[in-house]
Amino acid sequence: MSMSTQVSPILLRKINERRVLEMIQAHGPQSRADVKRVAGMSAPTVSKAVASLLEHGLLEEREDLNPGFGRPAKLLHLACQTASVLGIAIDRPNCWVVSAGLDGALNPERMLSFPVPKTYSALISSLTKHSRELMLRLAGSVRGIGISVPGLVNSITNEIVFSPNLHLLDGQQPAVDLSNALGTNCRMFQESHALCLGELMYGAARGSDNFAMLDVSTGLGLGVMSGGKILSGESGLAGELGHMTVERNGIKCGCGNRGCLETVSTDSALARRVSERCGRTLSIDEALQLIRAGEIDAREDLEITCEYLAIAISAVINIFNPSTLFVHGRLFEADDWVFSRVVEWVGRRTLKPSLADCQIKQARGNKRQGAVAGMIHHLTDNWAPAIP
Repeated sequence: MSMSTQVSPILLRKINERRVLEMIQAHGPQSRADVKRVAGMSAPTVSKAVASLLEHGLLEEREDLNPGFGRPAKLLHLACQTASVLGIAIDRPNCWVVSAGLDGALNPERMLSFPVPKTYSALISSLTKHSRELMLRLAGSVRGIGISVPGLVNSITNEIVFSPNLHLLDGQQPAVDLSNALGTNCRMFQESHALCLGELMYGAARGSDNFAMLDVSTGLGLGVMSGGKILSGESGLAGELGHMTVERNGIKCGCGNRGCLETVSTDSALARRVSERCGRTLSIDEALQLIRAGEIDAREDLEITCEYLAIAISAVINIFNPSTLFVHGRLFEADDWVFSRVVEWVGRRTLKPSLADCQIKQARGNKRQGAVAGMIHHLTDNWAPAIP
């Protein structure tokens, strides 16, 4: 039975509109003729889909500023003058509020940052204040706010069940609370899942539907894209690889356990080791600055962190068989040899057939981009269902 006999004309029209949206998301500004050719749609179908997307403010049509030979064509752009989204990255030690058009491009002049407050109510108050400040600067309508959060996010209840590295979020619903405060559609995403979407839509994972994202910044989280969908588990709690025990009598983790993988393989772990060497508490920024300046010999600290990170990467490759594994973290900035050393350790610890199928790369995106990508992905999903 054909698709057209299984769905209503209204739904079929929405699906065609989504195809146009996704094509421009993937390939950038296009002429109507390009859309017709690449999407394999008829001219009337393209015309109707584009007209609806223009009317609803999801697309903008502008003159091509770099025309070739012949009559200049108008190009279809994702709306960025008449529509926008906000992205919120709740993290430690700082939170971010940023804005972007529906093309996902972040504007450096519209990024606000502040230290994470000590209480949840103060956090919501600060996020509300900074979000309103950005919204006042935007000419077009704000279509929604994507929120990247650390910890275990129950996708059914829309609640942060447990956040080992930021306990003020435990049991809270920031998307609900911010939506009530701002009167705007808000969606919450576990930060590793948001990073996956950011890399898929705007980074090196474009066009891929089978990859993994390992976040080793504050904690260690895992996002896995399989068959074009994020593996989220029964209620969205999948991916907490960082709380696998690797040292029986290791240091205490924020989750309450001891010897968790994230206590030995992350930016935070490196900062802690360098802090112990210096005799004072350092952030990852301060630790990296000392290492790069040659003011401290942290070779041993880096080697240990690299080896444990390789254990994490090896586990992901052996279990999920991704085509690419992206690593998001700052520790590679310490020295040019660090990333290659991690890859070397991975080669020693990973099953050879699985490793042969997988490329290991540094992620291009960040949690701010992930929050924006999550919201834009949600808007696209809400417009019409995806067709396998």
